[in-house]
Amino acid sequence: MAVSKTTIAAIRFGYGFHRDQAAPSGPAALFDTLAVAQRTPMPVPIAGLTERRQRLDALIAERKSGGKSPEFQNMRKAMRRDAMRDAAQVVFRRAVSPHGFYERLVAFWADHFTIAGRNAGQLFIAPTFEPEALRPHLMGSFGEMLSAVVQHPVMLSYLDQVSSFGPNSRAGKRRGKGLNENLAREVLELHTLGVGGPYAQHDVRELAELLTGYGVHRGFGKFRFFQQRAEPGAETVLGQSYGGDPAKAAHALEFLQDVAVHEITARHIASKLAVHFVADQPDPDLVAHIAAAWRNSGGDLPSVYQALLEHPASWEMPFAKIRQPTGLVAATMRAMGVTAQDLDGPLARGLRLVRALRDLGQPLLQPPGPDGWPEEAEAWITPQGLAARLSFAGKVGQLIAKRSDVDPRRFADGVLRDALRPETGFAVGGAPDRWEGFALVLASPEFNRR
Repeated sequence: MAVSKTTIAAIRFGYGFHRDQAAPSGPAALFDTLAVAQRTPMPVPIAGLTERRQRLDALIAERKSGGKSPEFQNMRKAMRRDAMRDAAQVVFRRAVSPHGFYERLVAFWADHFTIAGRNAGQLFIAPTFEPEALRPHLMGSFGEMLSAVVQHPVMLSYLDQVSSFGPNSRAGKRRGKGLNENLAREVLELHTLGVGGPYAQHDVRELAELLTGYGVHRGFGKFRFFQQRAEPGAETVLGQSYGGDPAKAAHALEFLQDVAVHEITARHIASKLAVHFVADQPDPDLVAHIAAAWRNSGGDLPSVYQALLEHPASWEMPFAKIRQPTGLVAATMRAMGVTAQDLDGPLARGLRLVRALRDLGQPLLQPPGPDGWPEEAEAWITPQGLAARLSFAGKVGQLIAKRSDVDPRRFADGVLRDALRPETGFAVGGAPDRWEGFALVLASPEFNRR
């Protein structure tokens, strides 16, 4: 079955078709949307770190005064409610944006630089990570993004960098505290060189010492470099010396810029991009092509994205990837024609996004670990996973039937275009009830793949 590049662009590189939005016609048009998206305000904006810090300060102050007042209880409930609303906004942003490829790249980097909310405070500030550390650098260099990530309070808190002290630092000696290697290890193992990269435990420890001093002002405030916590002297990481006396925040940034353009970093992330967008076992030539663009451009991300799009393997059929739950829900919402105004309306309440994603196995802001969510199809297409997808399709099918008088077959044609298989079209057209027709579309193999 021949499938157009417009359909591949919408499904493989975006979140599917939206009845009110035009889909890019191919690689060049898809790439051109990135610059437009970068200039466009973020769909469904959220409160930033400063505002959230003020609310946390007010809650802490109220708790110190007793913590049992109606005021305290109301503030805590409001923060929990807003945290859940922000979690739902992650999916809404992907569903309503006309720039699907851009939003898919945001999602890719958000998983590559995984963070999570492990307590109430972290959960409340976690939604600021994407708009503050990732989106501003999506069309810059990888080194710029990596530096922003490592200095963001959410990452510093999540990986316990806030509790890392140089063993020979003034504060470390005074308080009897030492290194925490979590951030250093994940920078090398996950964010840059990858598992099995050319580093050893010595490099992890030296980088951890180089990063001492990186912390957060007042719990969940802004990034701050604490001179008294920083390990004095130079550190040797991957055979190169960094830092000295006095220690400075810039010393760690020098290393991050170097590792960002490392040959192994280029290969590691090129492979991850190909796996995420194209296939669990991508064409080796595609990976090599992306890695070459990384090396030749010094980690310039638009050059990397262009290399991904221009290679023929990126446009081959069939759709080989399984939509993860967040992508499946976003695609479903696009199929329903949602808008930003639906966030606080009956549609959002009917979809119950936070619960739906939990039932589908991908709760928002709660990944299984720093390495993010699995990519392989086997992780998602399990008996339990299939049962959850069928249940979700049935519930949404009934919701669409109540909200719309569209014919299910027309719905299928609009949602899948020339990717619609004759077997699915026949089953949808013969469904005994309208809601079952919609459910069959959403449960079909072609809708669950990208």
